[in-house]
Amino acid sequence: MANEGKKEVEEVTKQAIDKGGLLVQLYFDMESDKQEDLQPLMVDLINNRLLKTPGVVYCVGAIDEPVKLKDTYSTSAQVTALIDSLWSLVNVMFTFSPAGIEILKPSRDYVLKLPELQTLLLNVSQISMEYNNYILSRVLKKEDYEKIQEQMKQREDLGKKLLEKKGQAPQEKK
Repeated sequence: MANEGKKEVEEVTKQAIDKGGLLVQLYFDMESDKQEDLQPLMVDLINNRLLKTPGVVYCVGAIDEPVKLKDTYSTSAQVTALIDSLWSLVNVMFTFSPAGIEILKPSRDYVLKLPELQTLLLNVSQISMEYNNYILSRVLKKEDYEKIQEQMKQREDLGKKLLEKKGQAPQEKK
């Protein structure tokens, strides 16, 4: 019975990788003042957040026992995840900021078509712009922030026009 489940996972993995997916090992670390908080927080990160992220086909992790540091406790986790596309992996990296990553499969070169690469880079640019917007909204005076908002809107409109001119629609973030 267990062998049948393993074959099913291998088949799902092969199909996803054949369609541009990636099997990765993600490394997470976490600190807290309370030792008893760490493992439940890491389980929540893996089972309730990462696993439910669009583009994550499956993930399974091993969480280390918390260790005492000077003033806090620390734990880490090693998570194997099957991700359906490079864009979804970029989104996982931005969202969860793992301490490390290792690409397990494919074991050959990963090829992107030019339109896929352009879309990926524009999406990364959009995330960067949103992050900058978040930071700036908390630092700038209201009138300076509104001026930058308008500039960012103009930049977004230009990006959309460039994509439409090339016959591509911007990919919605998942």
